[in-house]
Amino acid sequence: MYNQPMLRDDALQGKTIVITGGGTGLGKAMGLYFLKLGANLVITSRKLDVLQKTAAEMEQETGGKVLALACDVRDYQQVEQVLAETLKAFGKVDSLLNNAAGNFISPTERLSANAFSTIIDIVLKGSVNCTLAFGKHWISEKQPASVLNIVTTYAFTGSAYVVPSACAKGGVLAMTRSLAVEWGKYGIRTNAIAPGPFPTKGAWERLLPGELAEKFDFKNRVPLKRVGEHQELANLAAFLISDFAGYINGEVISIDGGEWLQGAGQFNGLEAIPDELWDSFEQMTRSAKGS
Repeated sequence: MYNQPMLRDDALQGKTIVITGGGTGLGKAMGLYFLKLGANLVITSRKLDVLQKTAAEMEQETGGKVLALACDVRDYQQVEQVLAETLKAFGKVDSLLNNAAGNFISPTERLSANAFSTIIDIVLKGSVNCTLAFGKHWISEKQPASVLNIVTTYAFTGSAYVVPSACAKGGVLAMTRSLAVEWGKYGIRTNAIAPGPFPTKGAWERLLPGELAEKFDFKNRVPLKRVGEHQELANLAAFLISDFAGYINGEVISIDGGEWLQGAGQFNGLEAIPDELWDSFEQMTRSAKGS
């Protein structure tokens, strides 16, 4: 089944992983699986109460160790404090998962400059702050490590109505590829995942309130005609930060059921044509050839 754990139980044994935006949604799903694979976990966001509740749930379910730390990734000093607290609790850190994000769905001309800046600051500058702080530590310690960035398929295609997010995620993708080359010599791998539709209650309700979610059914945009299971994303993330992926560096892996490709092909919308109409087209083509 596609919603089953993929890796062997000790695949992340002894590794310490920091997840930004780790208290809810996809960050929580990935973190829970990392714990089940033997990792120590640090989860951060701006809401300490949410983090502490999540940490308690995770520890109860897995028996693992979870450190919950409030952090606004836009503030470099707070990021450095997370690194210091992680080292104090676990002695080292092996992987950083940049997952914290924000988004607006809106015509761009309706956005204020401040709204645009808010998304850039959280998604791009936040990811830069975390990657820089952790990367400097690893380089000074001569420690191999990995960074995994959660982007989106419109980081490389662009998308209307989410322009601040597209700009920010595009920047994170450029950082991923650039640092994979620059920091590879230090044994630091940098990769990205571009998820398609993976429903999360909070994010989807904010982006598509009320009846919009039903009218804009993501399943219809995916060739596989379904949305993603959280475990599928967790499986991929766990693999990419595990030693099994030790030769994968600078990659962005789409996990979207083919969604972005369906939107890219000029004639892909023709799937809406029923078989009867195709039969008519075929007859017309044959008739034209025969004339």
